[in-house]
Amino acid sequence: MGGGIYLIQDNDQLVEMTEQAYDSEDQLQEYLETYPNLLAGDDIDRGIPRRWLLISQDIATSKEEDITQEWALSHLFLDQEAIPTLVEIKPTHNRDVRQKVVGQMIDYAANAGVYWPIESIITKFEVNCREHGRDPEQVFEKFLGKDAHEEKFWQKVKTNLQAGKIRLVFVAENISAELRRIVEFLNGQMDPVEILALEIKQYVSQDGLRTLVPRVIGQTTEAQLKKSSTTRERRKWDETSFFQEFKTRWGADEASIVIKIHNWAKNQGPLVKIQWGRGDVYGGFAAIVNQQGRKNLELFSIDISGSLEIYSNNYSCQPPFNSNSKWLELRGKLSSIGLALPGNAEEFRAPSLRLSTLEDDAALEQVIETFNWVIEEINQG
Repeated sequence: MGGGIYLIQDNDQLVEMTEQAYDSEDQLQEYLETYPNLLAGDDIDRGIPRRWLLISQDIATSKEEDITQEWALSHLFLDQEAIPTLVEIKPTHNRDVRQKVVGQMIDYAANAGVYWPIESIITKFEVNCREHGRDPEQVFEKFLGKDAHEEKFWQKVKTNLQAGKIRLVFVAENISAELRRIVEFLNGQMDPVEILALEIKQYVSQDGLRTLVPRVIGQTTEAQLKKSSTTRERRKWDETSFFQEFKTRWGADEASIVIKIHNWAKNQGPLVKIQWGRGDVYGGFAAIVNQQGRKNLELFSIDISGSLEIYSNNYSCQPPFNSNSKWLELRGKLSSIGLALPGNAEEFRAPSLRLSTLEDDAALEQVIETFNWVIEEINQG
């Protein structure tokens, strides 16, 4: 056993807590199921800490040619970006066990999409919720918020599986030096797969207090620079890369909507320019109206998250919308397409519109006509 950690209680009493082995592997599995935060999402990604949605535990898998159970994964989680996170809890000090577990996890990296079609993942999630007396919709809403688009989230899970964008996590009370070297090597070589080890030690005091201390292993500096969200945020988009990635994330139908809007802006000639931005989560392009002798006006921006957004202060300081009558007219026009400006032009607001709501041609045409009207008003003003 290692050294202890120390807890200072309210009465200033110092309580020593010493490392203690788990009663069994099952105990660590139960802790992880009950307390998913033990996966240390803030250490896995310090730029955007990971949050976890438990899909199921003890998931049996089989190969296509063999319907008998091959082995059972300890847990399957999803994070808020719909990245499947496969967790295996096994002691790995024994060489044969370690090689088998590592081999099985690599098998998953190559075949997870075959083992678990998206319909199977959704079913496992719903069954697991009901077995624990929870409503699946309430669990999902608590995870992603009331405005989350559940269907789009599951579609993104499917896309990530198909692209091999998954995370493999080996969990144990003690991570051996041999496994650590394996994880660091694989995490540096495999992209977009992320491979980590998580050591969760247990400390207990004489009067029964218990502390669990997780530690992420395998994040070399090189791997972190390659895979962390803070690095991805610096990504510079262009027309080719943006539309390819947008189609991968949101599907061909939604990609066709953003292409039509982009083409409309591009066809406005020198009056409107396209400005590309950075960012893997919210980056995309903006449509900018060029104005001689005045500050340019950003009509709207469209980001990789699938939303069209405007900023009220971009309009309120520009003629003709800096007059109350024109502001109210603008507010009515934008409200009709789902972009709610404040009644008071001095109040800042950044309404957004999900592009998935524009799959109907009439709805998309109304949006384009509205921004045509805005440009006409600017020219007249």
